[in-house]
Amino acid sequence: MQRLGFIHDMMDVKVLILFVAARVQYPLTSQELYELCYQDECLSYFDVCTAIPEMVASGHLTEVSEGRYEITDKGREAGALTEDSIAYTVKQLAENAVARYNRQIRRSSFVKTQITPRPSGDFSVVLSLDDETGNLMTMELMAPDQRQAVRLSRLFEKKAENLYHLTMAELLDDEDLLDD
Repeated sequence: MQRLGFIHDMMDVKVLILFVAARVQYPLTSQELYELCYQDECLSYFDVCTAIPEMVASGHLTEVSEGRYEITDKGREAGALTEDSIAYTVKQLAENAVARYNRQIRRSSFVKTQITPRPSGDFSVVLSLDDETGNLMTMELMAPDQRQAVRLSRLFEKKAENLYHLTMAELLDDEDLLDD
């Protein structure tokens, strides 16, 4: 029985891994690599877990830290030569997945939260938002318990930009009154 989809053998898996790894801007775990490559139902997690050590041994990938991998120059060259063999739809889906991943990781490097217990039994939640040039906003809030501190932290991670824009709009809204 003929398999449908792009992935037919281990070489197809490796070509797809090289394609994704060449476009990602941050080192990946094998799970993240699998999730970005999973654009074809014929790909399994075990295929990716088998391919990664082989690609490290061949010099196409390198392990930069414990369980995180990135493409080497040799891998980039091989990927550039072989990426034309990837089905167009798989290639487009993988590129879109990589673009979302890069945006998500980049954004998370700009939004930071820290929860610290205070001697009084409540918690301090420090929330900060940065951009490419530096810090835009840092705010410290008190939370009565750890559950609320974690909730504040998670919600800030989702809504940091909105909070920054609302704060700026509110503060600058009455700017005309200060000129008097």
